[in-house]
Amino acid sequence: MNRIPTAGRLLLALLWMAASAAAQAQELVKLPYVPTPQVVVDEMLKMAGVSDKDFVIDLGSGDGRMIITAARSFKANGLGVDIDAKLVDLATSHARNEAVSDRAKFIEQDMFKADISKATVVTLYVLPDFMEKLRPKLLRELKPGARIVAHDYYMSEWPPDRFAEMDVPEKKAANGTEKAYLYLWTVPATVQGDWRINWDFGDGKPQLIVLAFNQRYQIINASAANKDGEMKIANATLKGDDIDFFLTVGANNYRFTGKVQGDRMSGNAVTGAGGKPTPWSAAKMPPEK
Repeated sequence: MNRIPTAGRLLLALLWMAASAAAQAQELVKLPYVPTPQVVVDEMLKMAGVSDKDFVIDLGSGDGRMIITAARSFKANGLGVDIDAKLVDLATSHARNEAVSDRAKFIEQDMFKADISKATVVTLYVLPDFMEKLRPKLLRELKPGARIVAHDYYMSEWPPDRFAEMDVPEKKAANGTEKAYLYLWTVPATVQGDWRINWDFGDGKPQLIVLAFNQRYQIINASAANKDGEMKIANATLKGDDIDFFLTVGANNYRFTGKVQGDRMSGNAVTGAGGKPTPWSAAKMPPEK
């Protein structure tokens, strides 16, 4: 059997990667340019709750109307990414004409290679194939709490946090339908696994409680136990890095709210009787070997 030398295998791998990247770039170039109607642009930015505190990235930015609107009407900063140099030039010219070029920038780049880590909002109007291919990048690079809003096409398996349907007559000619569908997702923190809570609810004896979370995107299920056995936990929800659940301790039902920060979470717990909030914190436990 002929064996390819290590250097040869490395060269083949590099050639394959280059060919794959070139093929993906060709796919992007072939994407049809269909502008998002302005009424849809406005609604997408409203749905995402864009404000002057946001940095918006539009992947496949076309003539730039999404980023220009975010800058003009919502006072946000933003970046448009498009692989078509002529559209980038057109968008840059529009931003200059609208006097928002200080907050609305555009670059020529493959959307899969763009650095989106600074975005608090990402907007999309790309075909379903690209929605699926972008999902790992969005989850990997965006921080918990970042919002993703898409026009017409959704990401399978990841249920949106919000959905809206609009009648937009001007879409009929290009899309064959007057309907516009909008989807909003909030990037969730990662809570999958076991967490140990240290919490003193007022008797001077800190409670040692273990929480176990199963997670699929923003949907979580939880169980809890202490030294006496299983505990009742209910209504566990996760939105971005905000976590919320109800835990019964003895005769009292406590509501825990807090923030997830990597391998730690912390917040306050209160009883339904309106008692004084007591602080709690939790640390993620290493997986069992």
